[in-house]
Amino acid sequence: MSEDAGRYPSLEQRVVFITGGGSGIGAGLTRAFHGQGAVVAFVDIDDAASQALVEELKAETGRAPHYYHCDIRDVAALQSVIAEVGQTLGAIRTLVNNAANDDRHSWDDIDVEYWDERMSLNLRPMFFAAQAAARQMIEAGGGSVINFGSISVRMALGDLSCYMTAKAAVHGLTRSLARDLGPHDIRVNTLVPGSIITERQLEKWIGPEEEASIQERQSLKFRLEAHHVAPAVLFLASTDSQAISGQELAVDGGWG
Repeated sequence: MSEDAGRYPSLEQRVVFITGGGSGIGAGLTRAFHGQGAVVAFVDIDDAASQALVEELKAETGRAPHYYHCDIRDVAALQSVIAEVGQTLGAIRTLVNNAANDDRHSWDDIDVEYWDERMSLNLRPMFFAAQAAARQMIEAGGGSVINFGSISVRMALGDLSCYMTAKAAVHGLTRSLARDLGPHDIRVNTLVPGSIITERQLEKWIGPEEEASIQERQSLKFRLEAHHVAPAVLFLASTDSQAISGQELAVDGGWG
C-alpha cells in the first residue's frame, strides 16, 4: 500500500482472519491489515511463502502475523483453526474469504469428482468459515465478513466453468448471510477484483499481449496489483462502512 493510504483506527488491535493470506492478493491483505495495527491470523498451504511473509513483517514492524497451515477444503480443520484463533488471540471481528483457485479446465473434461473438488475449494469454505467466525462476532458485538467474487463472471470467459459457477454463487451467499447476520451488527459484502496481476497470473496465463488486452478493456490504463485491492477491503472491514452490507464492490480499473 502507498504511504498515504487511509488509516482506520477501528482496525487497530482488531482480530482479522484471512484465508489464503500467504501469497498473491492474500499476502497484500495480510500486509495491509498488519500495517493498520490489526491482529492478523491467516491460513494457507504454502508454508514457504507464508513463513517468509511472517518473517518479513516481523522484521519491518517488530511483531508478526499468525500463520496456520490449513487446507480449507477440510472444513473441520478450517473451523478448528478459527476456534483456536478465537481462544488464543481474541474474537475474530473481520473475516476475509479470499482463498480460491482459478486453474483453467475444459468443460468436456469435467467429471463429478473434479466439480465437487472445485466447489470444496472455491465456495464451500466461505460459508463454513463465516459460520464459525460469525459465532465469535455475535458474542463480540458485531463484525464484518468480506467474500471474494471475481470479474470473470462478468466477462463470460471460457475454460472456467467450475470456477465461475462458484464465484457467481458468492454474491448469493453474501446477500443471504447479510440478511441473517445483520441483526447481530455483522456486515457481509462481496469484493470483486478485476484482472489483478500477481506472480501466479504472470507465470501461468498473462503475457504482454494478454496484459495489453486487459488494459484496453479497463478505463484506467495501468496494471492492477494486490496493493490496489487492499484499501477497499480495509474500508469494508472498518466501521467507516458500518451502513454497507449485502453489496458488491468492484476494484477493476473501470472494466465497465
